Amino acid sequence: MGSLFRGEPMCLAQLFLQSGSAYECLSELNPNISVFQRKFVNEVKKCEEMERILGYLVQEIKKADIPLPEGDVAPPAPLLKHILEIQEQLQKLETELREVTKNKEKLRKNLLELTEYTCMLEVTQRFVRRTAEYESQLHVNCEEFPSVENEPLMDYNCMHRLGAKLGFVSGLVHTAKVEAFEKMLWRVCKGYTILTYAELDECLEDPDTGENTRWFVFLVSYWGEQIGQKVKKICDCYHCHVYPYPNTMEEREVIVEGLNVRILDLHTVLHKTEEYLRQVLCKASESIYTWVIQVKKMKAIYHVLNLCSFDVTNKCLIAEVWCPVADLQNLRHALEEGSRKSGATVSSFMNTIPTTQPPPTLIRTNKFTSGFQNIVDAYGVGNYGEVNPALYTIITFPFLFAVMFGDLGHGLLMFIFALLTILYENHPRLKRSQDEIMKMLFEGRYVILLMGLFSVYTGLIYNDCFSKSLNIFGSGWNVSAMFEQNVWR
Repeated sequence: MGSLFRGEPMCLAQLFLQSGSAYECLSELNPNISVFQRKFVNEVKKCEEMERILGYLVQEIKKADIPLPEGDVAPPAPLLKHILEIQEQLQKLETELREVTKNKEKLRKNLLELTEYTCMLEVTQRFVRRTAEYESQLHVNCEEFPSVENEPLMDYNCMHRLGAKLGFVSGLVHTAKVEAFEKMLWRVCKGYTILTYAELDECLEDPDTGENTRWFVFLVSYWGEQIGQKVKKICDCYHCHVYPYPNTMEEREVIVEGLNVRILDLHTVLHKTEEYLRQVLCKASESIYTWVIQVKKMKAIYHVLNLCSFDVTNKCLIAEVWCPVADLQNLRHALEEGSRKSGATVSSFMNTIPTTQPPPTLIRTNKFTSGFQNIVDAYGVGNYGEVNPALYTIITFPFLFAVMFGDLGHGLLMFIFALLTILYENHPRLKRSQDEIMKMLFEGRYVILLMGLFSVYTGLIYNDCFSKSLNIFGSGWNVSAMFEQNVWR
């Protein structure tokens, strides 16, 4: 009650930390808190690099839909001799994951290309079959050269009779670019090409966006090398997926058979790769929570060490801190424990020094009083030794709210909501929620509890429930007494 009524008595202390044991000494201070003299800048950069690796690991674990385990107890800061081991593990894990992920993406890209090639051959097979049927209906003796304008597609055997060098360009083009692609071919090639296209029955993945989209298979027949070069440049301009076109049916059958075998092999290899990647991520997810907390603590320790100054011998760190008088013994014990863990021959120590500077105000709070203390601190923090008004705010703030709010039904809902958050306050989803509104409500759950309780009380006095009037206790006023005293005359 004394610490809540007034701030903690403070004193100015001077810490003398040996360079070899400074890290362990600070790691013993505030072990449950996770949060430039230039000597430790490199160590801070190493912590930032480990944070980057951990961010990449967490991203890959979430992408694989692997649950991230969370511990109830924060792990302590690692010892100085264990930092290098953690750094090596993270670097090795990142290198392995990037290599496996790169191989997986390469396999998926190859599989997509082979699938597109197979679909293209199936669709263009229908083009050739349709042309062969058309040619069989023509009478060869009617004319030596059949009309080019009337044929939908000129096969290689047909054009060989014309003595022209016929070439083919085949591939896939995006649905939205088909019309523009056709117009560009006609204008640039001046009619010396024949374009045949058809839409695929199934959607294929777009390698650029990763989304399933509709594609058109096209087959361009052209005469001459110069026209062929123009057609290929137009295909590149429209980002078409161009694949080699077989000249004979036998070559087509060999290519399709080879593609089917390669697709089956790629499916098997890709499945094994995904299984191995998931095993690596599952193993990493077991330690990711501990690593994240430890790296944050390491970075916080080195940041504080950068604020310390060196003595003239450059072997001892000196820091001046404000410390509550009640925690001086804990501070000495932390320095001794850190020196022992580091194996330093000379222990770190502290001295209290007199000062005329006004100490800062420290008011200890718990989970019940922290919400009310935050309300008071929003208006201002009192000077050292002043009375803390948060003790009175515990009663006055909920009551003044209830005088304004005063509703039995709504107050009861507020009370039940706050009671549920208190009963499940140790749930990980509530404690680590990143939603700003939910976080604010959870931190002020005890304030809301008392606000709801007082609102139920004032709602009974107001006879108001969900904005509807009630008459639970009846009225104590009777008009008959006024008639007996002849007030109405």
